[in-house]
Amino acid sequence: MADARTRNRYFDDLFSTPDLAWMGQNTNHVPAHPAVAEAMIRSVEAGEFNAYAPPMGFEALRSAIVADLGVAGTSAEALVTEGGVNALAMICKARAKPGTTLVTTDPTWKWPCMFAEQAGAEVVQIPIYDASVNYKLTPDALRANVDERCAIIYIVDPNNPLGIRYDREEIEAFAEIARSVGALLIHDCTYRDFADGHTPVLQVAPEGTVVSLSFSKWLGLAGMRIGALVAEPKLVDEFSAASTSVLGASVVAQRAAMAGLSVKPEWMKDVRRIDSANKAMIIEAAKATGLSVPIPVSHGNFLVLETASTGVSPEAIVEAARREGVMIRQGRYHTAAFGDRFIKVSTSVPSAWAERFCEGLPRYIETARTLNDVPALF
Repeated sequence: MADARTRNRYFDDLFSTPDLAWMGQNTNHVPAHPAVAEAMIRSVEAGEFNAYAPPMGFEALRSAIVADLGVAGTSAEALVTEGGVNALAMICKARAKPGTTLVTTDPTWKWPCMFAEQAGAEVVQIPIYDASVNYKLTPDALRANVDERCAIIYIVDPNNPLGIRYDREEIEAFAEIARSVGALLIHDCTYRDFADGHTPVLQVAPEGTVVSLSFSKWLGLAGMRIGALVAEPKLVDEFSAASTSVLGASVVAQRAAMAGLSVKPEWMKDVRRIDSANKAMIIEAAKATGLSVPIPVSHGNFLVLETASTGVSPEAIVEAARREGVMIRQGRYHTAAFGDRFIKVSTSVPSAWAERFCEGLPRYIETARTLNDVPALF
């Protein structure tokens, strides 16, 4: 358990850093909408936390999630979970078995790969860190990597960390490929609220597919642990049977999520304005420092900055920034194959944090040149 303890101390130290700029986890740090804060306070003052929530989530929240996804009036229903990662864990637990495969991209989000491997499945990652394919999974590449063993196709859209998003025709093609081999298509839509022209798979292929969602990124509830999966009822029944969260998600978090959905249009207008301005600022600073920005139009709340021109490792830059109270992420967190190429910077943060990062970036790189022993990063 040494690695687990080291990882825990790492994040405990980050939490203990005064005025830390959290710019590595894609979490939203724009100050909460008053309605969301008030909903949490009212719930706490009412002592609602003394009771367990309904195991599938409050009915009002379940309905609001389905409506927000744009599939109201269909058979789709939501299962509220303890964060988006919990939704993905129960899906992988239900479907991944020895002798099966989970097919995804590289980069992808790492934890579902771990869940599938824990269940005995093989993980197949298709490289997409390639300008020749526009940093995207192509239908042809997916077809070439699935067969009758494929139990799960896992698509992160927008992709974390690249920020690309798939168009409607691509999502339709992925769903058709999944049907052709009898695989479940998981559409991880964690970052969809920062994307233009996003199409949840349930809008085009409602059977044999599932959407996973999070309230950590757009609403800033990372520490509250609340997410959801949305699918046809028979799949919801299958996945909920594999759940370990049989007593429901946080009551206080659910109240916050309901309030957030009620003010989402006005809230996200402000968040995306701040996010866009931060992206423009960071891109300008990166280019001035000699870093390249391979995907300047990111549909997520983050940017990939390539570091090859600096001659120093992404890990060294991350450590140098940490020493000045700015948390960013090294590429190897996301991908072993391509992680030596980039750092990732989150952008749904107060403007002052983005300004601090931009002002300090040349200094981080110079400090990184002097670092010969970078501690473990996570």
